[in-house]
Amino acid sequence: MEQNEQNLRQQTELYGEPLGVLVRRIGGTLGLTQARLAETIGLSAPMLSQLMSGQRVKIGNPAVVTRLHQLDGLSARFTQQQLAAEELTAELDQIRSSTGAFTRPTSITAIEAPAAVANTQPAPRDVVREIQSLIRSLASADEVQQAAALIAPRSPALADLLLTYGTGRTDDAVTHYERHR
Repeated sequence: MEQNEQNLRQQTELYGEPLGVLVRRIGGTLGLTQARLAETIGLSAPMLSQLMSGQRVKIGNPAVVTRLHQLDGLSARFTQQQLAAEELTAELDQIRSSTGAFTRPTSITAIEAPAAVANTQPAPRDVVREIQSLIRSLASADEVQQAAALIAPRSPALADLLLTYGTGRTDDAVTHYERHR
């Protein structure tokens, strides 16, 4: 039982609250069973159950995390009555079919965009936040620190990179990124 409690604390660090609380809130608001919610985000029902009970700490697939985040936003919109009940099914289908990739809506496609617009690079802070998000979705801060300690004797630069992006402040990671770009 002690391990589950520790896992639930780690979930709070990673996701802002234990996944069981988050999933029950979303499911209750949207009227979804645990199995339907699992299907929508792309997890098996047993895996979702293990996450909710604290038997497992984190969701390993960033796309699943993104879909869960989208469901949380949908739940908030539904609660605030910004979404009609008949729109809910279409929204759930859209989330289920999404790749989970980070995209920004745009009014023109890259094909239609002038070369100067199509070739613009994302801001360093945006790149760093994506890297941080990826690392932090795969490992807790403790796990990143342990991995860095293991590789530091043979590859100190790689250990520094893991610590900077996995546990460090965004401003420090941006400085690191700009220095090594």
